[in-house]
Amino acid sequence: MPKNKGKGGKNKKRGKNERAEVDEKRELVFKEEEQEYAQVLRMLGNGRCEAACIDGRTRLCHIRGKMHKKVWINAGDLILVSLRDFQEDKADVILKYLPDEARLLKAYGELPDNVKLNEGIAGIDDEDGDGGEDYVDFEDEDIDRI
Repeated sequence: MPKNKGKGGKNKKRGKNERAEVDEKRELVFKEEEQEYAQVLRMLGNGRCEAACIDGRTRLCHIRGKMHKKVWINAGDLILVSLRDFQEDKADVILKYLPDEARLLKAYGELPDNVKLNEGIAGIDDEDGDGGEDYVDFEDEDIDRI
């Protein structure tokens, strides 16, 4: 039987958390020309997502290879996308903002007031506060009758 000459398999590599201290001290990145802030509407798989950009357009966004399987993006996250000059309805995700960075961007006035940062999915307003249509009200039944 051959001896193991390596220093561990994929579980050892999975246990390393080198980016934890990098994320805490990250500098806030503002958008530049040909870039736009967006909020993820839904994940599509295969490294793609659908995002609502601040300029009012919905774009199909491709997650760049450097972020793929390293930075997890969910619905409702605020991202920075690079616009394509040859395709208006597509963009590339270049940065995911942490929740505190998104609050700072809103405080600096980079994001409009209608952007909801704490919700899971962008564009859903729950004015009546009953939790939406998923709320089911069960009536109390007398347990002795059952």
